[in-house]
Amino acid sequence: MEGDTLSGYGGGGGGAAADGKVLHAFQTSFVQVQSLLDQNRALINEINQNHESKVPGDLSRNVGLIRELNNNIRRVVDLYADLSSLFAASSGGGGGPAASEGGSVGTVRHAGHKRIRSGLD
Repeated sequence: MEGDTLSGYGGGGGGAAADGKVLHAFQTSFVQVQSLLDQNRALINEINQNHESKVPGDLSRNVGLIRELNNNIRRVVDLYADLSSLFAASSGGGGGPAASEGGSVGTVRHAGHKRIRSGLD
């Protein structure tokens, strides 16, 4: 079962309570990601339908839908970055190879949620 696999990452010495909190955080984040991806699928379908219809009102509605899609994608990236950090911390890698080798996806947060991705710009 998936829960059994993740529960092994406790960061050593953290105990079952720490494992449970980490597992709960993983599960919560994955549920949020899946929800956003489902919303994105619906948005993409609507955007495609509006594009195919070529009706001016539908095409202008796509502007807002695409903005919403981009915001959802940003939120998914943030959730995955948070999961990466949580995983690194829970497996005892806080500052170890995972962080020094770009384990946190090489992201730096700035005001306004702008990101700089080393090597990916």
